[in-house]
Amino acid sequence: MDMNKKFVTSINCMDGRTQEPIITYLKTEYGADYVDMITEPGPNKILAENTNTVLIESIKTRVEVSTGKHDSKVIAIVGHYDCGGNPADEATQKDQINASVTNVKSWYPEVDVIGVWVDEAWKVNRVV
Repeated sequence: MDMNKKFVTSINCMDGRTQEPIITYLKTEYGADYVDMITEPGPNKILAENTNTVLIESIKTRVEVSTGKHDSKVIAIVGHYDCGGNPADEATQKDQINASVTNVKSWYPEVDVIGVWVDEAWKVNRVV
């Protein structure tokens, strides 16, 4: 691996409409060369509920490759407009993103965990 390249991590929906906007955003905001993309349908719901242990462990295993092997120091948790895997409204999804950030920070306290929302124009917005 080229040790001069910077990786960040995205826990994103599998929806193809969100991939490029998230990659562009993370590369721009964090000066990343590569974005490790961990996808599930509606990951913000999965991580907020924190009950599906099989999926949670799968996500954790993939994040550990990104943070361990690729030395990623940023994890973005993504929710988006018109999500088939998580059809909740925007306010609910943003609450789930915030809960997900809290959960993932507890697993990886040394990493910057952020929440982002992809709106109906496919623009990425930080969730605070």
